[in-house]
Order: sequence, then structure tokens, then C-alpha cells
Amino acid sequence: MQWIAMLTMLIDHVGLVFFPHQEVWRIIGRIAFPIYVYALVQGHRFTSSRPKYIIRLAVIAAISQIPYQLALDPEGLNVVITLVAGAIVLYVLERSDSQLLSWLVVVAACALMSGFPFDYGAYGLLLILIFRYAQASWLVPLHMVLNLLFWFLNNWELQMWSVIPTAVIAYGPHVWRKLESIRVSRWVWRSFYPLHLLIIALLRVFL
Repeated sequence: MQWIAMLTMLIDHVGLVFFPHQEVWRIIGRIAFPIYVYALVQGHRFTSSRPKYIIRLAVIAAISQIPYQLALDPEGLNVVITLVAGAIVLYVLERSDSQLLSWLVVVAACALMSGFPFDYGAYGLLLILIFRYAQASWLVPLHMVLNLLFWFLNNWELQMWSVIPTAVIAYGPHVWRKLESIRVSRWVWRSFYPLHLLIIALLRVFL
């Protein structure tokens, strides 16, 4: 699972920087984000310390920001910041006893992530909430509805391809367990995002 997420993210970013007119790179890249969302939700559920888990993510986000701006988007916030925001919202929701407060937190977070240049914006947060709270049988329909909504709002037609890994997670548990059993060193997993952005940024400068 982790290797698939890293490889498809790499393909996406290489295509975005070096082959912007070849759509196939971006289509393959749509596989990555749902896997990272799934990994975030699993990490949140099973970590021994959620605050420490959020801090580890925040460190990766901070390290990644300058390479992200150099490689992909000079004014944007990298995707790990989106994951950090999602993890914070999950943490707040699970400590809240008020449904009204929970809804207000989600709405405020969506507004914040739409108003500032978070990678994936409110879409990212809503997908995290779907993966955390939806039953497996509802993952694909809800993800499809979310994609259709943002296709209409933001013309994100390519994002429709991101339903593929969600379908595998929801409907292919035996295959998924085998993929999950192929583990990656924690340092490779944590350092891949900032490191590959830095390499792309350097290649962009020198080529």
C-alpha cells in the first residue's frame, strides 16, 4: 500500500512538472491521495498518542513546505498540511460531546481550507471524514458524490479516477491485506514526501 502511494505520487508530480500536457501521469497520480487519507485515518485510530501523531505529521509538513513551493506551487500549502488539519479535526470531533459543535468545527475547517491554499482544500478534509466515519459499503458512493460535487464546483474531472483505490479498500479487503503486509521503513515513509519534492525542485532548477 505504502509503495503504491509513494510511486503514484511520484508519477503525478513528475508529470505535473515535466510533462504537463500528458494527462496520463495525472490520472495515475489520482491513486495516491485516497491511500494517504486511508493511512492517516488508520494512524489516527491506532496510534498510542494522537497529539504525538499530529506533531510527527506537522514536522513532515514543515520540512516539506519549501521543497513543495520550489517544485510544485510557490504560493500553496503542501498536502501533509492538509492531512495535519484533518487529523486535528478528527481529534477535536472525538473529544466533543456536542453534535452542533462538531458540525461547526467541520464547517469552519472547510471554510478555512477553502480560503487558504491548502492542497485539495475542503475536499481533502471531507474525504478524510468519509474514510473515518462511513461504513465500508458507503465509501465508494460517498467518495463518488464528493468527486462529482468538486467536478461541478472546481472542474476536477481528473479526480474521478481517485475512486479506484477507494473501491479496492472497500471491496477488496483480502487483496488490500496482502498489499498492507509489504511494509516500508518508517523513515522511508516519513521522508519520501519532502525528499522527492526537493529532488524535483533541484531538477527543475538545473534542467
